[in-house]
Amino acid sequence: MLTKRIIPCLDIKDGRTVKGVNFVDLRDAGDPVELAQRYAEEGADELVFLDISATEQKRKTLADLVYHVAEKLNIPFTVGGGISSVEDVDILLKNGADKVSINSSAVKRPDLINELVAKFGSQCIVVAIDAKQINGQWKVHLVGGKVPTELDLFHWAKEVEKRGAGEILFTSMNHDGTKNGFANEALAQLSEMVNIPLIASGGAGEMVHFSDTFVQGKADAALAASVFHFKEIAIKDLKEALKKDGIPVRI
Repeated sequence: MLTKRIIPCLDIKDGRTVKGVNFVDLRDAGDPVELAQRYAEEGADELVFLDISATEQKRKTLADLVYHVAEKLNIPFTVGGGISSVEDVDILLKNGADKVSINSSAVKRPDLINELVAKFGSQCIVVAIDAKQINGQWKVHLVGGKVPTELDLFHWAKEVEKRGAGEILFTSMNHDGTKNGFANEALAQLSEMVNIPLIASGGAGEMVHFSDTFVQGKADAALAASVFHFKEIAIKDLKEALKKDGIPVRI
């Protein structure tokens, strides 16, 4: 069985790491370069960097900051925010990203997924999906969760896979920052429908939530932010606990 991955996430706004609840009420969580170095040393499997206001502010991801973060890392590094072209991806890869995450731009122009896969390969392209459960239906949201669409989470996930994406990063907006656990029912449903790795995001609060998302949600990786940023859970301790639960992790 493939090892399950633990992935801290740096949500970046104005050059700082921030964290909110349900995508709002952001508070400062520290310097991204220092946090990146800490996570690499603590045994994170990968790191995700999301410039959460890039799309809303209609600007590109902060390539200089990506470069300085990448300098501190010896683990795979995924970068997202404001990416809408082959050129954008090229710049980020040249500045140290290993993978890129696209979200709003892929929904607006799905052919972008095909173009990026053709140029850089599936392994390089992560499609992030922010979705909210409304009246029992999971609807995709854009622009950092600010713009609702009628697009169904499961239909979109299938299309993303068909177009060649290498991974899906699914964030439940209902669970984000609540620390009540991941959206395991939706994750399990997604895992039945697609054959590419699924990264669970939104809701981590205790170590058991990670076990639950790997077992019940059938996720391949679990992403979290505040529990790591504010040292509520240590990655080393988390991996030891997962190992005791019989979940394969890299220690």
